[in-house]
Amino acid sequence: MPFTLRLYQRFPIHGSVTYHAGLYQGQGTVWNFSCTGWRLSGDLPMRPGETLSLTVALPNAQRIDLPEAVVRWSRGPEHSLPPR
Repeated sequence: MPFTLRLYQRFPIHGSVTYHAGLYQGQGTVWNFSCTGWRLSGDLPMRPGETLSLTVALPNAQRIDLPEAVVRWSRGPEHSLPPR
């Protein structure tokens, strides 16, 4: 992946995430987000280009449901997902 400057500020967050890739379900943590994407780590491997659905539990007990996100990069347990 070529180096590019980020045009948007990332905001730190620490929330649990449940994600679904096809028939499989993973659990993980969202570490930060911006208007162009999310960074998370999880126990289910993801591949770039794979489509997932996510449910993020925020620290204030609210939830965010993302019906569709595409993995942009994956490095071990860390992944980047831009919103759709």
